[in-house]
Amino acid sequence: MRRAGTGLVGAKVISERVRACLLGMGFFVAAVPALVAATPQSIQTFQTPQALLGAMITQEKDSAAHHERYEYVSIERSDRTGGHAWKERVVETSAGKVRMLLEVDGVPLTAAQEQQQRAKLAEIVAHPDEFSKNEAARMGDEAHARLMLDDLDKGFILENVKLEDGVWHVDFRPNPGYSPSGIEERVLHGMNGWLAIDAKDLRLVHIEGKLPTDVSIGFGILATIHAGSHFESDREFIDGHWRTVHVVTEIKGKAVLFKSVGRDSDLTRSDFHYLDPDITLQQAVALVESPSSTTVAEK
Repeated sequence: MRRAGTGLVGAKVISERVRACLLGMGFFVAAVPALVAATPQSIQTFQTPQALLGAMITQEKDSAAHHERYEYVSIERSDRTGGHAWKERVVETSAGKVRMLLEVDGVPLTAAQEQQQRAKLAEIVAHPDEFSKNEAARMGDEAHARLMLDDLDKGFILENVKLEDGVWHVDFRPNPGYSPSGIEERVLHGMNGWLAIDAKDLRLVHIEGKLPTDVSIGFGILATIHAGSHFESDREFIDGHWRTVHVVTEIKGKAVLFKSVGRDSDLTRSDFHYLDPDITLQQAVALVESPSSTTVAEK
């Protein structure tokens, strides 16, 4: 999505945990007049930005409690992919995300490469506990972000709240009175940015942030994250469900002993299919290998 008068900045974050904390960082809400001016009758009004934020958080938590599962196509360029563009078919389960690589840099897999992918999928079925263990770290970041939703009114000052074309736009900047804990929060707390909330469904549509100045960790001895590091995340309403369709992160810096610090990733998701939330690993593997069976797994 594009905000009037503001080009979307490409987004990129320091680590998977920082990206997870992205939705969990606290926000301090400045006192402003009630958000009622020029508000259509079909759209809920709020007395303060804090009330608007609280309503959005409630909707996000309610959605997360439903444990929705999807099949989709992902194109990712990141550290995980070695900087290459990987096109994968992904099926979500309670144990984690089952993936099958389809293309690398736009080139389909060879027969030998496809056989290797199927062998990896067979290992998932044969050793489900090991798969669940490996996926736990990734899932833990998302759970951490949801837990941090309760702190959204602490770390940032929200301002310039306005309603445009059915979407609430809110700018944010660091609250100088808030003391972040942990490296990830230190980096995020240094960012300025804005977020967008769908006025009808009260769901997060877009968020982006950028470091205007360097952030020093341990007085710069442990690490320095450079100005210009930034992130962006977009969501769309697809077939009655809100889905994250694009996440871009970029963090650049220098760590202890002059080692470089960085994260550069771009993830796009498309072709969503809503699945039975109780889909098993065995069903997920069969589905990711044979997408024509999607209808069998749909709820």
